[in-house]
This record gives sequence, structure tokens and C-alpha cells, in this order.
Amino acid sequence: MMVAGVYYPPPGFCFSVAVAGSGSSLQSSSAVDGSFQEVSGLDATIETETVVEGGENRYVHKLPGATRYPNLVLRRGYVTQPSFLSEWAAQTVGSTLNLPILTQTLVVTLLGADRAPLVAWNVVQAWPVRWVTGPFDSLKNEYLTEVLEFSYAYVTRMPLNEATSMVGPVSTLIGGA
Repeated sequence: MMVAGVYYPPPGFCFSVAVAGSGSSLQSSSAVDGSFQEVSGLDATIETETVVEGGENRYVHKLPGATRYPNLVLRRGYVTQPSFLSEWAAQTVGSTLNLPILTQTLVVTLLGADRAPLVAWNVVQAWPVRWVTGPFDSLKNEYLTEVLEFSYAYVTRMPLNEATSMVGPVSTLIGGA
């Protein structure tokens, strides 16, 4: 966000989560699935392989390897209404795997102060791997929570404002042009 020519990072508390693909029509009937207390796991790490060069003792070469992604973790207040995400998690995590696992693209969107989308992350080929309810604790006055955890193939970041997109300039640097 720019104010008088000075950039201020957007706050991280205003965001939404949506299902893109075959689940999106089912999710639209479930208004509770877009709201979460916390989203984590939008992370990518390139593993490196260390190669020692004979006769060179000042350094080692580090070569790029596979990109690894942690699980996407969504935390929210427990939902007692019909929920596509909860049903999907229950059918997948509690499954005997006699049916194929349904994968979906999840879209996490960061919203600005005016609730306009600023940037989105596409979490591709996601599927539930963990579903946690609780804890139940009679000594605390807190909401019951649930955690939905998803494995995914990869994540892509999509700036929604062309002024913030650096894909073109960065690709020319990488390509050596």
C-alpha cells in the first residue's frame, strides 16, 4: 500500500480461502468455508546438493535440486453447519482409500483495507491429510477450533495488481537477456 509515496506492507489479518475447480460450486453453498483464523504453509524451499571440486578448498558448489512444500494448515473455529472443506476432510482422512482421493486447487487471497484482493496463492492439487478438533478444556473460556491440513503439489503466487508484478523483469534476468 502506498501512502504519500511511501510503501507500507499490508496487514496479514484480512484474507480468504476458496476452492477452485469442482469443489467451488459445492463450497458456494457453504458460506463458512472462506473464513479462517490462521493460514500457514505457503512456503517453498529448493533443496541443494553440495558438490566438492577437487583442488578448490575455499568453497563448495551448491546445485539446485527438487522444490519441497510443507503442508498447508488452515485453523478456524469449529464449524457445525454444512461445510465442503469439513466433509472433504472427513471423507479423505477417514477413508479406506477404496475411492480415488479428490484433489482441488485452493486459493488463498490477501485482502486490503477496502477488502479488495491484493495477491493470491494457488495451492495446486491439494488434498486433506489431517483434521484435528479441539482441544476440549472445561477450565478455559475459548472457542472450539479445528485444523485442516492439506498436502499439495506446488504453490504459485499471483500478484493481482499489474504494478506489483515483476514476473517479466525477473524472467529476463534469469534468462540472461
